[in-house]
Amino acid sequence: LLHTEETCLITNFFVHTLFQYSQSCDIIIRISSFKRSETAVEKIRRNERMSAMMKILSASPNRIFTLSYFCDMFGAAKSTMSEDIDILRDVVKTFHLGELETVTGAAGGVRYRAKVDRAAALDYINSLCERLSGENRVLPGSFLYYSDILSAPQIVQRMGEILATEYYEQAPDFVLTMETKGIPVALMTANALGVPLVIARRSSKVYEGSAVNINYVSGSSGNIETMSLSRRAVKEGQRALIIDDFLANGEAIEGLRSIVAQAGCELVGAGVCVEKGFQPGGRKLREEGVKVVSLAIVDAIEDGHIRLRDD
Repeated sequence: LLHTEETCLITNFFVHTLFQYSQSCDIIIRISSFKRSETAVEKIRRNERMSAMMKILSASPNRIFTLSYFCDMFGAAKSTMSEDIDILRDVVKTFHLGELETVTGAAGGVRYRAKVDRAAALDYINSLCERLSGENRVLPGSFLYYSDILSAPQIVQRMGEILATEYYEQAPDFVLTMETKGIPVALMTANALGVPLVIARRSSKVYEGSAVNINYVSGSSGNIETMSLSRRAVKEGQRALIIDDFLANGEAIEGLRSIVAQAGCELVGAGVCVEKGFQPGGRKLREEGVKVVSLAIVDAIEDGHIRLRDD
């Protein structure tokens, strides 16, 4: 930590560097408990305080922290904390680290959102599309292999942040997915939105209590399968965002839509990792007014090669 009087430039660089390493190396900032004395308060310098604030905010995306929360933690005045937040906001914006937003009103404060701007999102998705277009991705039956992508933590975290960016304004209360392959991306999306992840299972479990159960036709196998959602997992009137790994004919998402409706909840949209654009699922959902965001759209699978949509 710096031991000289910091400047805004040095502070900005310090916070940016610490933010990046705290995400990639799991650096944990621990704020030692201390007595609220003049001597103890003086020991917390601005660069220390701002580094801790950034870690706290980024570790709980979309959660509103009041100024009083940080004032009590650091023993600082609200005017001081407001100045710190203004500097952090500039740092986050300059280095494209997301968005730091001040929320007004009685329950107001400051929150961090892991927003990804459109240019950065497109660059990242293009890099994923290059991987999807690689050799040996197409399996017999025109199935697409991408389990290696869905099992890479850093990749699915970024995918979740991109999907969450598209739905912040819809303010979902929970993210809903079907077990099992869609869980990693759904979890990262829920984390970025700061909401719970709810998983619809293939059969009801006694230990989860009463459940909403529906039958649907599996697009991959053609068999009739069951989808089950515990009634304890959601509350009537909540807003649901569906996240799934794949969209072809749309049977799974239609099943999830039915479960959302039967639970008395409202659907705000659906996000998927890969969509088969030459099959009707995505088109049908959009025609019915559902906001569908697909990270990659496959327009054709020909002779073992994948043709992805440019836009």
